[in-house]
Amino acid sequence: MSNFTRRAFIKASMAGFGTAVISTGLMGCSDDDDEVPVSPIIPVAFNHGVASGDPLDNAVIIWTRVTPLSAVDSVNVSWQVATDAEFNDLVHNGTTEAEAGSDFTVKIDLQQLAANTRYYYRFVSGETFSPVGMTKTLPVGSVAQVKLAVFSCANYPAGQFNAYHSAAQLDDLDAVVHLGDYIYEYGDGGFATENAEAIGRSLPADNNTECITLEDYRKRYALYRSDTSLQQLHQQVPFITVWDDHEVTNDAWRDGAENHNEGEGDYQVRKSAGLQAYFEWLPIRPIATSDYERIFRSFQFGDLVNLHMLDTRLLARDEQLDYQNFIDPTTGQLDAVGFTTAMSANRSLLGAEQIGWLQSGLVASSATWQVLGQQILMGRMNVPAELLAGFANPSPTLLQTFGELAQIKGRIAAGDPTVTEQERARVAIEIPYNLDAWDGYAVEREVVLGTAKSLNHNLVVLAGDTHNAWANNLTDQSGSNVGVEFATAGVSSPGLETFLNVPESFVPQAEQALQVLVNDLQYTNIANRGYMVVTFTEQAATAQWVHLDTVASTSYQALEARSNTLTVAAGTNVIQS
Repeated sequence: MSNFTRRAFIKASMAGFGTAVISTGLMGCSDDDDEVPVSPIIPVAFNHGVASGDPLDNAVIIWTRVTPLSAVDSVNVSWQVATDAEFNDLVHNGTTEAEAGSDFTVKIDLQQLAANTRYYYRFVSGETFSPVGMTKTLPVGSVAQVKLAVFSCANYPAGQFNAYHSAAQLDDLDAVVHLGDYIYEYGDGGFATENAEAIGRSLPADNNTECITLEDYRKRYALYRSDTSLQQLHQQVPFITVWDDHEVTNDAWRDGAENHNEGEGDYQVRKSAGLQAYFEWLPIRPIATSDYERIFRSFQFGDLVNLHMLDTRLLARDEQLDYQNFIDPTTGQLDAVGFTTAMSANRSLLGAEQIGWLQSGLVASSATWQVLGQQILMGRMNVPAELLAGFANPSPTLLQTFGELAQIKGRIAAGDPTVTEQERARVAIEIPYNLDAWDGYAVEREVVLGTAKSLNHNLVVLAGDTHNAWANNLTDQSGSNVGVEFATAGVSSPGLETFLNVPESFVPQAEQALQVLVNDLQYTNIANRGYMVVTFTEQAATAQWVHLDTVASTSYQALEARSNTLTVAAGTNVIQS
């Protein structure tokens, strides 16, 4: 690569946070060397490692955070990029300033790179070097295989990040896809914090309350990025990320959230603080100057995979429906007509702008696999209405009800003539159990599925959010198979086994019952944490769920008996059993 003068890289004119520096190559000596001021050496540390992300076939973001060891407003930091780990073949370098206004984070947008190429990078401040990171650009043309590791729901106080450590041992990943809940906003006493002290995952004294301000969110990211397992994975593989709700607060939507309460200030101010910290701490490229709410974007892996990353959470989502608003306070009965009317309304999840963008991308793409990387379950998770009250107030009788209803539905499917009308009535009415998912926004789901169906695409949807593993066949309202959904377990957040108080001995029966009760559900694991590896070839897409035996200790093992692998063949839109 030929040398460039200092004018060959520029600081991007992006007002606000997430400022990036564009690097187009090597800095040669020139008359304008005085453009970068010479500052005294300030002692620093690279306590939060390095990271890369948003890879393209000719560009990638590299990131670090410099920790000054004295009180300063800015620190000089340089970057070096090479094709070899010894940095003999240097292809990019430059110098910028890490500033207090961006929490001393540094993001460099490396451009004019070669496709499908591994690069090594590091940062230098004074005499201190960062760890060496590895990253990789996307391929072009004919591609034989794409392999992605998929994560969601990493709750620091809830457990060790063993899933990140496990994935870091893989040497053939093309990218990590993180579907959100990269951090959790809760303070001490919040969700899944009860065992934090016992397992050495307590929140620090200066950040142990709920995150509301920019400083709160910045400190929470700093805590998470102190985790060595997460650092290791970031150091080795480029990340492609979207946020979910906990990057701001639980069950967030466009103009509010379940966990934004009176006395916590203006929601939009809080959301802005959460997003600012996100763009500072994640190696993500804004899709537009000074626009930090629109993160929907696509990544093209040659002719094999087109990955469309969606925002189902903060940009356009209408407030979630709540069953309690349709319960008659006198009779306790569900207002079925009112609920059905509300569900039939064209309620926004992606919003018209994002849907139009996605449809255009699907129409234009000829890749074998169209993949949606997004936060929430798209599959139809309908269960008998009788279970609704049990989900709201779990009790020991709920497990018995699960078994009874699954048995009845199984008998009906088998044509058992002894099934009574009373039994049929118990399973006749099915309703979504989670209105925060796509089930609460059914009209937009039909739009997305209808577009994929009309184009005869191979559609694979990746999901997180629930803390549990799922695999669904995706069907439209007419019952046609349109695609498949692979959903990852959480990194550390507890799932249905905790929420429904399912004893370990009953977990297999509960999972089997769910697969009987939910028509399109092909697989679930409700009890184990882990991650997912999805491999694409021209012939098939294969999901492997990796489940681990503990998050209470850094000594862990893979649970081979509880892990699973499922495949969808190209052209079928149905998961193979």
